[in-house]
Amino acid sequence: MELIQSFSVDHTRIIPGIFTSRVDRLGDFSVTTYDVRLKRPNREPVIDVGAMHSLEHIIATYLRNDPAWKDEVVYWGPMGCLTGFYLILKGDRAPQALYDLLLRAFAAVDATTEVPGATPVNCGHYLMHNLEMAKWYAREFVEYLRANAENEDIFNYPRTERLRTGGGQTFFDS
Repeated sequence: MELIQSFSVDHTRIIPGIFTSRVDRLGDFSVTTYDVRLKRPNREPVIDVGAMHSLEHIIATYLRNDPAWKDEVVYWGPMGCLTGFYLILKGDRAPQALYDLLLRAFAAVDATTEVPGATPVNCGHYLMHNLEMAKWYAREFVEYLRANAENEDIFNYPRTERLRTGGGQTFFDS
């Protein structure tokens, strides 16, 4: 079975940032999946589950209400490893084009007084939220983005190099 694109990223070298994970072209139409990484995989503690859930609700609501971007948003949701989020947008833009939008979205978390949709009617696990921790993680990411705005590494995935034999067999680290 072929390794999927997101597993070709060197998770031992990835840093927080905004990365293009994949671009899917459907004729003249395309959608792009972005990796919005808040934590260094396997080196930092993951994001608290309740905070992750709250960030999912707050930022999804923010993105789907932003006048310039709301019609472009296909999906916003957490990574299973709890180190960041996936954002899927219509079209194909460089990750740098999302910097201001995501900076505003994460900065807006601090002003949030209630998690949108955190009711039994609207959410599958409405008690699993942690707004105060969500604010802490959001502030941390905003500070990081601002401090690294000129650092191109926050927009470029580190890729793994896989050895291949002359017969095309791929070797993977164990």
